[in-house]
Amino acid sequence: MERRARFRTGVFVAVILVIMALFTFRLYALQTSLTEEEIRTSNSLTIWTTVDAARGKILDRNGTVMVGNRASYNLIMIGYVFFNGPSPNESLLELLALCDELGIDVESDFPVSETRPYTYTLEDYSEAWQSYFRKFLTSRGWDPDMSAQNLMRNLREDYNIPDGLTEEEAYRLIAVRFELELRTIEGMPLDNYILARDVSSEDLAAVMELGVPGVLVETTTVREYNTTYAAHLLGHTGSMDAYEYENLYPDYAMDAVVGKEGVEYTFEKYLHGTDGLLETTILSTGEVLEQKYLSTPEPGNNVELTIDLGLQMTAENALAQVIQNLQENGVGSKKEGKDADSGAVVVLDATNNEVLAMASYPTYDPARYNLDFNELAEADGNPLLNHALQGLYPPGSIYKMVTATAAMEFANVGAYYQVTDQGVFTKYELQGYAPACHIWRSSGRTHGTVNMMQALAVSCNYYFYEVGLQVATENVDYVAERLGLGEPTGIELYEETGTRANAETKAEVFAGTDMAAWVDGDKLQASIGQSLNSFTPLQMACYVSALANQGTRYKATLLSRVVSWDYQDLILESQPEIASQLDMDEKTVACINEGMKMTVSDYSGAANSYLSDYPIAVAAKTGTAQHGSGGSDNASFVCYAPADDPQIAIAVYVEHGAQGGNLANVVRPILDAFFSQESKYETTYNENTVQ
Repeated sequence: MERRARFRTGVFVAVILVIMALFTFRLYALQTSLTEEEIRTSNSLTIWTTVDAARGKILDRNGTVMVGNRASYNLIMIGYVFFNGPSPNESLLELLALCDELGIDVESDFPVSETRPYTYTLEDYSEAWQSYFRKFLTSRGWDPDMSAQNLMRNLREDYNIPDGLTEEEAYRLIAVRFELELRTIEGMPLDNYILARDVSSEDLAAVMELGVPGVLVETTTVREYNTTYAAHLLGHTGSMDAYEYENLYPDYAMDAVVGKEGVEYTFEKYLHGTDGLLETTILSTGEVLEQKYLSTPEPGNNVELTIDLGLQMTAENALAQVIQNLQENGVGSKKEGKDADSGAVVVLDATNNEVLAMASYPTYDPARYNLDFNELAEADGNPLLNHALQGLYPPGSIYKMVTATAAMEFANVGAYYQVTDQGVFTKYELQGYAPACHIWRSSGRTHGTVNMMQALAVSCNYYFYEVGLQVATENVDYVAERLGLGEPTGIELYEETGTRANAETKAEVFAGTDMAAWVDGDKLQASIGQSLNSFTPLQMACYVSALANQGTRYKATLLSRVVSWDYQDLILESQPEIASQLDMDEKTVACINEGMKMTVSDYSGAANSYLSDYPIAVAAKTGTAQHGSGGSDNASFVCYAPADDPQIAIAVYVEHGAQGGNLANVVRPILDAFFSQESKYETTYNENTVQ
């Protein structure tokens, strides 16, 4: 019995010992495991990175993507990892040398000039960024007002920059190390340092193979232009500057990409997405332990324009062809127009003033804007200027419909009121002013006796000198204003407004001189579109569209609609809006329309030789405008079609184009393209359209 009890006691003790041994082993294993994990993560760092949202797409009216995005790769550097690596300067020198070899542009916002004598360039940066720089100085215990020379000397010493380096090599080392150190300062609200943007996959592989600590790859998107057309409309994007950050987009990340011009700028609030926030835990070795989104990026909305890309291509090609032909061959017996160097064409939906095409010549490839900027800035014809919106030109004889309308509405001049062209208008000859009709100047002939419609068709200056004197200047000015000349068009992009020839304008232009008074000679010149009349091609297009609509002028627009990035939601849809109204008598409307039709159909009409055989009736007016810059006269042309049911309105202008009728060669292919695809201008649905 006692032996059995001792046996049971021995077994119990043995079991207890085994359990204790197992427990001790498990506890040891657990402690060992935790210690290894703690050791592994003790040198980790959590960083938060803004993830750029993709910009919305820009589409034409048919759903064709004109501007989108493509995947891109940036090289970023984590200072925490880099500074814990061996030989930072040697590693960085190797990295920079490889970037140079591969043609990779290294970025830096180090605010010191690259060469001696060193000076600060802080004025190029936002106030917020300047405050970060001051914080950098104070974090080191340095005087915030220390000179750039002293800063460079101190950093060169603290960064242990070798003496044998060139000045450029030393500067680049300091600049990159500054960027990295700046981001290690506690409370500094800056994302990772982007060493280089949009690096090719081949170059990425070469850089990563180098094994520089802290160098990582970041995936993002960059703008991709799917067309070389419509450059002046689309605009371009770029990194936000100090003014934009402080005044326009204070809620954006400091290195955000924003629209700079054109549609990209105007519709920034729709195209810009909502950035995400990524949390990354990283070891001192560069190993990423964990990544998770605290908020996911949301792409910007898509902007659908009223532009038809096919019609835009036709307009640009036709304009370029006519100007280049003028440059090579000239026009007329005197071969004028060889100095033509720029121009514009605007195509509107005549029923609502939606812009179907807007071409400016010379133009450029929007994808190469930054690369070619310096060359473009110095090129003839000012290719960086949107001549359709920002070019201001005397309209010439296309203005005569204003004078005709004012005469009929305010001076009781009828459509059949006749004037006999005497060649030279001698009423003010004794005062030293005797303007002549253009046909007299060129051939010594006259237009004979003409009525209002015939005078429009043959563009008789003499007729409009006579009629223009019968109308008060303020009434002519009122008609011009109601029809949109010298007035904002409503277009969403930046535009010039221009000037109308009247007493107020002249007094302002010639203030303080003996030429400030408005005289009858001014009235004569204004009646044929000269004097101080100066308008944009878009205003000219809106003007002829208003005539097509019997005096109703709609606001011009480029925006059709805005939809969500996935095309599921309609954010905004544009609606036609009346900008101004001129009450025109039916007889006035009929007279203007008939005179413009006769410009094409009458054998002596100024555009007869160009469009008389066109299968659809066109109402048009040509213009030739004198200017003060020398060389050939400017040329203008406006029209709408069909003449009795207007669907399309067009204005063309060419500097030094010599003869307005020749510009019908720009108009004809546009009409062909429009009427051969007219069904396209009705609402259609496709994969890129909210239904």
